[in-house]
Amino acid sequence: MTVNVLILCTHNSARSVLAEGMLNHLAQKAGKDVRAYSAGSAPSGRLNPFALEALVGAGVDVSPYRSKSWDEFAGDASPVMRIVITVCDSAAQETCPYWPGSPVKVHWGYPDPSNAPGGDEGKRVAFELTRQAIAYRLVQLLALPLESMPDAELQAALTAISES
Repeated sequence: MTVNVLILCTHNSARSVLAEGMLNHLAQKAGKDVRAYSAGSAPSGRLNPFALEALVGAGVDVSPYRSKSWDEFAGDASPVMRIVITVCDSAAQETCPYWPGSPVKVHWGYPDPSNAPGGDEGKRVAFELTRQAIAYRLVQLLALPLESMPDAELQAALTAISES
């Protein structure tokens, strides 16, 4: 059974898209039945070109990705999420919709690479470092027995990953 993971950030243009792309890429490479989605509370409607550049540089096909609202995942016809991860502080503090299936929730905060100093080159470096940091945690997530872990154990393991 597919383990669905929803990754949230306010605008769904950078960090959440980096996480969605990397989790799908890493899960496929590892032969894991995990499917990542991303969304935002106030989606920008566009993906940050530096996020796309970082993903393409890591070998990720970015063609399926778009900026979308978390409302797409709150309905009864939506995929049932096992895990919901917030990756920006503002999304973590917002009141989230009800998620069908009562998924395990965790916050993995990352600074916004869009705010990096140093012009375009500074942003490129910040996006790549953010992609690497996200991937580090996602590799740990994929090492867990997601299909068989009780919610309390999964919550503890995801919280421990957030501290690494």
